[in-house]
Amino acid sequence: MEAGSTVVPLGHLGQADLKTIRAKVKDAVYNQMDKSLLNNLHRPEVKEQVEKYIKDKVLEEGRDLPRIMWAKLNAVADQIIDEVTGFGPIQDLLDDPEISEVMVNGPDKVYVERNGLIELTDVKFNDDKHVMNIIDRIVSRIGRKCDEATPMVDARLPDGSRVNAIIPPLSLIGPVLTIRKFSKVPLTPFDMIFRFRSYSCRELFLFYQLVQTKFNILISGGTGSGKTTTLNILSSFIPENERIVTVEDSAELQLQQPHVIPLEARPPNVEGRGQVTIRDLVKNALRMRPDRIVVGEVRGAETLDMLQAMNTGHDGSLTTAHANSARDALIRLETMILFAVELPVRAIRQMICAGIDVIIHQQRLRDGRRRVTEVSLVEGMNGNDIVLAEILRYDHKADRLVVTENRFKLEEVFREKGVELPAWIWGELPCKR
Repeated sequence: MEAGSTVVPLGHLGQADLKTIRAKVKDAVYNQMDKSLLNNLHRPEVKEQVEKYIKDKVLEEGRDLPRIMWAKLNAVADQIIDEVTGFGPIQDLLDDPEISEVMVNGPDKVYVERNGLIELTDVKFNDDKHVMNIIDRIVSRIGRKCDEATPMVDARLPDGSRVNAIIPPLSLIGPVLTIRKFSKVPLTPFDMIFRFRSYSCRELFLFYQLVQTKFNILISGGTGSGKTTTLNILSSFIPENERIVTVEDSAELQLQQPHVIPLEARPPNVEGRGQVTIRDLVKNALRMRPDRIVVGEVRGAETLDMLQAMNTGHDGSLTTAHANSARDALIRLETMILFAVELPVRAIRQMICAGIDVIIHQQRLRDGRRRVTEVSLVEGMNGNDIVLAEILRYDHKADRLVVTENRFKLEEVFREKGVELPAWIWGELPCKR
């Protein structure tokens, strides 16, 4: 080596070369490949063809690299494959079974929810355009766009995960992407008792009896409190010989019974046409001879139709509603019905009393756990007011539900239906948490 010459570290030089190769191959994929291939990546044979093209292209572009850098070409190819066929920087997060939610707040901040707690990751995107590429890939699969004309979009990944995207000018920090992952393996009652501690054995047995005895059940709770998970668990208790019609905005229920007809709402297309609402589906479900109707969540006018279904021979139906308590859930139902039809408030409350038998309220606790915190019986009307009898109440210090004196009211309703609850359901259990 001559005196005065500059030594360039091979690692630094190699990283620059790898970055150039990555850019060239991505450019070739997006600008030279047949667009029909990129639009059909959900087909295994097409995905395999694209992956082979990327690997071959990386090797071609890296043929002049020092031999010591060749091993890194595989990592470059994998990154590009994740970018093109998957979801780029967040692909590993989506593949992690311990993560339940991924939240992209612009290119520089990516959060995840793990075991009920939110944490910041070290994952980053290159820039806003990089995030937009991932959003476009998600929404284009369902024939939708996310642009200035339509800056808010709801979508679903092929595995059932729910996606929400909102971009500037509505978002002031750049494109924001929220993905609630869909569990590939349905959670079991044992998961809810021993793994997540959402309820105890006696509570779950009570829920089982409520479903088997055909009580109409409303599950209430705030955002992320686990309402849909509990709805899924309770729906699994429906006997296999019954015909079940499920109605959801975005399919999440995983019922395993043989006679289940799942229905999913459809948003309008880019021209604003073709929308099928939850209310449309609930009305149609009534014509399908269901034994029970399970609605993922009531948010608007469909509340009226759901209550009418519960009042017209579809006992044992279930739904959820966003609310801060069981009492608040009743108020929200009343408000949602008022949006649908002009009726006297007393008539609406009578309809609610006739339709809903039990409210199970769930909360997300400070430690991240989703926990049932209240079980109440809808007794009826007292004058113009709905009477709500709290059966189980959560004791934060003891971390358990305690039984109130109203248990006798629920026992009496069970007796009227021909069921005698075992005494141990209110006391010590043979199986501990």
